[in-house]
Amino acid sequence: MGDHIARGEEFSKKAEKKLQAWGIFGSKHEDAADLFEKSANAFKLAKSWNQAGATYVKLADCYLKSESTHEAANAYADAAHCYKKINTKEAVPCLEHAVNLFLEIGKLNMAARYYKEIAELYEQEQDQNLEQAIAYYEKAAELFQSEDLNTSANQCRQKIAQFAAQIEKYHKAIEIYEDIAQQSLQNNLLKYGVKGHLLNAGICQLCKGDVVAINNALDRYQEMDPTFSGTREYRLLADLAAAIDEEDVVKFTSALKEYDSMTQLDSWRTTLLLRVKEALEAKEQEEDDLT
Repeated sequence: MGDHIARGEEFSKKAEKKLQAWGIFGSKHEDAADLFEKSANAFKLAKSWNQAGATYVKLADCYLKSESTHEAANAYADAAHCYKKINTKEAVPCLEHAVNLFLEIGKLNMAARYYKEIAELYEQEQDQNLEQAIAYYEKAAELFQSEDLNTSANQCRQKIAQFAAQIEKYHKAIEIYEDIAQQSLQNNLLKYGVKGHLLNAGICQLCKGDVVAINNALDRYQEMDPTFSGTREYRLLADLAAAIDEEDVVKFTSALKEYDSMTQLDSWRTTLLLRVKEALEAKEQEEDDLT
């Protein structure tokens, strides 16, 4: 490892020396870029991620000085990938630089990919910054859509809906799930996923606690997809809506157990449905107290 670090530092010194020398037609920046790249690779071999990241930033600057925008954007992305191994907060500004440069040269697909990567970094933080994750997934989705990359756009939108529901922005989540379900009905390969999207939308409807809205939504879902009323997902939502209407916690729990015994509920759905159950229990307790 020590040998790699020594080589990295040596290449960096040579690169800095090139930058301080006189150069013709920007050639000194090209020469320095070649040395900085060798330096960064050596630091990567040594797993000295901070030094590698800092060197890639210098490499990006050299590329910008020699008007090689695409290469500069890639160098910033390389810097971010080094920094993210030790400190995600250092990675985000580098990815932002990469995005801005890709936008400048019209590489919207690349910009979208790195917006998505920023969103993932916020998602993976220990305390999960969901607001920021949503903001960057939205930017990524918009760019993917502009490039007609609808599958990638909808992957981002599903993340937005998932996190929106987690922070109780149910209306936003419902709109997205219903829209993706509608789109999926137009594609034979995606039709199988419609019942899952409508189940997610329905669970978010349950979280809002408005029985009339829930039943109206179920009617709309049947109109949207006539096969939905024959699914276990529809039956679960209808049974849960009836339990809420009747303020019957036992019936609510029984419907969940029956569905879960056949199709295990994932952690996201379980978390939201527990919120609904707790609200129902609180309402039942409040009425018991009054009597």
